[in-house]
Amino acid sequence: PQTIEAIQHAKAAQVPLVVAVNKIDKPEADMDRVKNELSQYGVMPEEWGGEAQFIPVSAKAGTGIDDLLNAILLQAEVLELKAVRKGMASGAVIESFLDKGRGPVATVLVREGTLHKGDIVLCGFEYGRVRAMRNELGQEVLEAGPSIPVEILGLSGVPAAGDEVTVVRDEKKAREVALYR
Repeated sequence: PQTIEAIQHAKAAQVPLVVAVNKIDKPEADMDRVKNELSQYGVMPEEWGGEAQFIPVSAKAGTGIDDLLNAILLQAEVLELKAVRKGMASGAVIESFLDKGRGPVATVLVREGTLHKGDIVLCGFEYGRVRAMRNELGQEVLEAGPSIPVEILGLSGVPAAGDEVTVVRDEKKAREVALYR
């Protein structure tokens, strides 16, 4: 279901796919089976005349990760992807949850601008001042630029995955907009 949903999102956004075929280090790994299964959903490998790159990886063993990163960078180059680092950040909530000790936690992917600790953000129906930010290694960070995922703390509640994240100038306006939605 998760794979099918990811394919549907990519098709809806009209973006190319880079498929990471994980657990390739296992004896039962079968790239052709994966290609056949995904072709049923319209994801055709390049070697079959399609546009999707299939990269064999093993997250556990760490093999193929460089190939995966190179494939993603190649796609970004072909698409001429560029992001603006300056200005107030905007992005999307990737996932969120309520942590007993920390309160609402949202993993945010910054699309443009730079998100700073202390910024006031609006996330769907929720808002708040970014009290803390952690990177993917769990380390505290003070800012996050484009394409950088961070966990943020300080929101009024748990936003929904997919909610737009926008930095706003003052908390009163953020509260008004959140309540108006």
